Formats: sequence, C-alpha cells, structure tokens
Amino acid sequence: MLRKTLGRDLTDVELACFENLWSEHCSYRSTKPLLKTLPTVGSEVLLGPGDDAAIVRFSDTCALAIGMESHNHPSYVDPYDGAATGVGGIVRDILSMGARPVALMDPLYFGPLDSEKNRYLVEHVVAGIGDYGNCIGVPVVRGELVFDPSYSGNPLVNVVCVGTVDPGRYITARVKKPGSHLVLIGSSTGRDGLGGASFASRDLSEDSEAADRPSVQIGDPYTEKLLIDAILAMAETGKVLSCRDLGAAGLAGASSEMASTFGAVLHADRVHLRETGMVPREIMLAESQERMLVEVAPEDVALMGEIAEMYDLSWSDIGEVIGEPRYIVKFHGEVVADLPVDLLVGGAPLCAWEKSPYSAETPFVRPEAPVKDLALAVLAHPDVARKDWVYEQYDKDVQLQSVSLLHDAAVLRLEDKALVLSCGCNPRHIHLKPFEGTANAVIENASNLACLGADPLCIVDCLNFASPEHPEIAWQIEQCVLGLGDAARKMETPIVGGNVSLYNESDEFETQIKPTPSLGMVGRGEVREWTAPQDGDVLALIGTTGPDFGGSVLGAVTGCGGSAPAIADPAVVVAVRDLVRADNVTAATDLSRGGLLAALAKVAPCSDVTLAGDPLEELFSETYGRFLVAVRDEAALAGTGHRVIGTVGGDALTLRLRDGTVVITPGELDAALSATTRTMRY
Repeated sequence: MLRKTLGRDLTDVELACFENLWSEHCSYRSTKPLLKTLPTVGSEVLLGPGDDAAIVRFSDTCALAIGMESHNHPSYVDPYDGAATGVGGIVRDILSMGARPVALMDPLYFGPLDSEKNRYLVEHVVAGIGDYGNCIGVPVVRGELVFDPSYSGNPLVNVVCVGTVDPGRYITARVKKPGSHLVLIGSSTGRDGLGGASFASRDLSEDSEAADRPSVQIGDPYTEKLLIDAILAMAETGKVLSCRDLGAAGLAGASSEMASTFGAVLHADRVHLRETGMVPREIMLAESQERMLVEVAPEDVALMGEIAEMYDLSWSDIGEVIGEPRYIVKFHGEVVADLPVDLLVGGAPLCAWEKSPYSAETPFVRPEAPVKDLALAVLAHPDVARKDWVYEQYDKDVQLQSVSLLHDAAVLRLEDKALVLSCGCNPRHIHLKPFEGTANAVIENASNLACLGADPLCIVDCLNFASPEHPEIAWQIEQCVLGLGDAARKMETPIVGGNVSLYNESDEFETQIKPTPSLGMVGRGEVREWTAPQDGDVLALIGTTGPDFGGSVLGAVTGCGGSAPAIADPAVVVAVRDLVRADNVTAATDLSRGGLLAALAKVAPCSDVTLAGDPLEELFSETYGRFLVAVRDEAALAGTGHRVIGTVGGDALTLRLRDGTVVITPGELDAALSATTRTMRY
C-alpha cells in the first residue's frame, strides 16, 4: 500500500518510521473511534487529549499538567529498567508542557506471589519506580497493587504524573513557525530501546527476556533531574515555542508528531551519540531516555545551548521547521527519508475487530469454612493486606507538599487548597461485567476523593487489554470504554488523556490479562488530613449492600463465584463528600476490596460491631457506593440514609453476627494484614 501511495520503494528509515508510528501503541488504529466517544471537555479543561499531557485549571494562578502511561512489556523483560523508564517517560511528558512535576501514582498488577518469578518482578519493578522517583525528587503519593493469575507473564506497570504550571504559560507540542529550529537536549543517543513502540504492540513469548532486551530502554535519573531543571529554566525564558519528550519511536516519533502542523527537515548526523557506527535508522528510532526536543527561533538556539550546558547537558541543533508538509531526514547531506508528514503521523489505516459478547459470571456457591477463617484469609490476600513493603521504598514527602497519604486518597497542599489524588480499578469485577465494572472504577475513585471532601477535576486512563484479535477481547474493550464514558458523564468529570496498551498476553504462561482500564483521578478541595475514629465514636454504614461476591476477594480465596456489582449510585458519593466537608464525621472510608471487613480492619480494628444480615454478605460483599463513617453523635447523619453498626473501642474487633460472635484480636489482624510484607521481605 505504501509503495503504491508513494510511487516508489521505501528506504529502511522510512519503513522503520511506519512500522513504529503505525503500530497500535502509537496510532491507536483499532481504538481511535471508541476513544472519540469519551467526554473530554469541561469548564476547567484548558487543553484536552492529543498533547504530551493535558492542562486543567486548578486556580486562577495554577494549572495542572496530568498524564498517564504504561510500560508493561518492558517491565516483564527487564523489570527494574522497564519500570524506571516508565516513570521517567511520564515525568518528561509533564515537563514538556513547561510544568514542574509534583506527584506520581503507580497502579501495578502482578501474578500471584507464590511464584518466584512474580516475586522477582514485584521486587524489581517497585525498586525501579522507587529509585527513579526518589532520585528525581518527585514523590510517589498513591498507588495500587493487584494480584491475579492473569498477570503472570505480563505484569502491568502504569504511572500517573501530575505537574503544576502557570495557566497562561504552558507549552504545547506542535511547532509554531516555519524557519524555527529544533534543538535536541539531554542524554546522548544509543541503540537502547530500538523498536520499542512495535515491541509494545505484540504479546510476550517464552524467549522474551533474551530476545527483546534490546527493546528496553535504560534510564538515568540523575540526568533526568538535570533535564527537569534545564527545561523549566528554558520555559521560564518564554522563548520555547513548542516542546516534546522523546518517547515511543524515539526521535522519529517526537519530531514527526511535533512537526505535523507544518513540516520539518532533520539532520540525523547532527544528533549527539554515545555509540559509534550508528546508522540513520538507529539514530531516528532508538528510544534512549532523558531526551527532549524544543522548538526555538534561530536567534535563541545559542541561549538554549547555554542553559543546557549550565546543567551539564549535551545538546544539538538538529533541524528546521519548513512550510511544506513533508518529513525529511538527511544524513551527511543524503536524503534518507522524505515523506508526507500527514501520512506518517495520521495515515495509519483504522482496523475494526470482530466482537463477540461473553458471560463469565458463575452461580454463587457458599463457602463452608467458618467466618473467622474466611475473614483472616481475605485480610491476608495481597490485594487487601498492607503494602508497607512497597511504600517504604518511596520518598513520599519530598517537595514538602504531602499532607495526608493514608487510606483513601493522597492530599497535597497546592497554594491554599488541596490537590487530592486517587488511582486504580478492579479487574476481577471488570472481567465479569466490563461496562458496569469500568463505570464503578470511576465511582470508586470519586468515592476516595469524597472521603477527603474533594470534587473530581479530571480523569486520565491506561486502558490495558489482551489482544483485540480475540472477538471477546474486542467486545470487552468496547464495553469498558463505553462504561468509562457513561460514568464520567454522570460524574461530570472529563477524561483528558491516557493511553491504550493492547496485546498483554503471555505465550510463556498461556495467560491473557483481565481487562484493566486503570484510572487516575485528581480533585480539588480544602486542605484536610485523613483522621482515625476515636474511642466511643458511632460506626455507621452508608449505602445499600447486595450479595455481590463475583470478582470479590472472597471469591479469589474460595472460588465461590457469584454476581459482580451493578453500577453504584453517584448520589451517595456526593452525600458523603458533603458530610466530610461539613466536618460531620470524624472518619470516612469507602468500601471496596474485601468489603466491610477490610474497612473495619484498617479503620476501626478495635471496635464492637453488630450485623443482623447474612454474615457473608455483610462482611465480604463488594457492592460499590458504600461508606463506613465514624461520628461522635448519630445526629450528625440526619438526612443521610445510614445504618448504625457499632462503636469504636475495646481490645479487639468484635463481630456480633446472627450465627454467633467472632472476635479477631489485634495480633490476628496484624498477622493477616502483614502477610504481603512478610512474603516480600523474607
């Protein structure tokens, strides 16, 4: 097709450009029509999807730059470097907008910890994220850690970054003026990461670790820290016309997308290199890290060079913007690529996959084990157990803006308000009910914000799926995106950016990941710290509980099956948010993984609770749109539908059930909740 369109054979550089830029990872050729159905505009959205990051107004003097990316395949092949460069890439996306990165979130998904290989992956992914984030001085303030057999052989490493910028001074990624120059700043280009974009668009095979290692980039956080300071200094001059991070497809990807408003001539022989003998294809497609491309007027090139050198960074004046809509690459004067820029950047043919609905719910089979044994098993499941081993590796307080990082959401002080952050989704629920489960992911993240009294401002997403070549996966993708859009519209929260990661399968383990449309949500509210309930406080449950065991943690530990939750009522979220804002509750937490039992164990581990209904439903159901709140006086809940279930205090978690009383001591709780930390430490 390309030969026919161009009327000639293609050079090796041109073929490599098309292979990478037309890959699913870069072009979204099978999901673009679906993504267009999502709500992307709102009163606070200054710049929506399509750039390196979105810009959302936080106040009259502060805007947020926010983005979310995945680094899944590289993190299986080389977990430390794959995860580290995932952090580095999304930080540079924020930086390219002229914004200072202030916070990271990392939803992570792995196979079960009883596998040595999975423990190795967890250990090195977490180390890569922690080391890179700590070195560049950007705190990881929130995360998610999910374990399921479907991620064996194909873990998911998703990262959200948020930055701050003056609402009137953010930079965009498209060139502004023919005649301006393109200046490459940062690390020298090597051969690492070659073919990374096309590598991310296929599944993983048994020999991935050896065969695909050249597709994994190697990061250097110390250079990234210098790059952050240098680009912010360049942005401060007001002379940077546009800027782009070099990510997928390397220099070819960044420069062609950047130049798509006009055209460009690139001189590959001017690029500063760290390896000898590199040919144009390698120079243009390598995904070496810590590199940025800026557009400046010819007279400002020297100034950018001076700033780069001040931060001990290399730089090269590698190209010019032209008025003709062509993408031209030269090497020592010889033209090695000459393409219509629109064809390269936007010409990837769309493809539609055959779709086939499926039904995965199974009838509920009541577990026969005693309630206490079930409770301890649920609390010890790594989705519920404490994540201390992970969080201890992250510097959460760097930049001195963190106010509260406990339980439901992270709170950072930004000017005189709170920036409140939440992330994640529930893949087991979404697998059973793709539309409803994804909608509930929106509501659950909004619920986390509500517990701190915050309004959602926007959503970003990483839409992680198996191969769309399977008709049931293509249907799953469609249902998830439609559910995401439906809930975002109901919550009046625009979806401003993200990415799609497909082909998350493993030939080695014969696995397909469960659908994982992982979300990042940021909100705004008054500065408040999450507080624990006090002895004597009344515990109340807000929201209606149903027999929702399908996809639950109880299901994961017993195989009980059952129905997954229906879509929650967003009105309950608003009601709880208003209670928190009015200071009517001393503590609030939403019910999610592990149901009411997990909420009690973490928030009120010493309390006396009476539950009149079916004990399994009361304790382990994972119906959304429910909250556990603590109040000094029940009168504080007047006008809000609720059910008083007990009081805080005592020396154990006492559960008075219709079939008898269950007592879980602090030692038993600690032994269960520390299970993951013990596994990873020893």
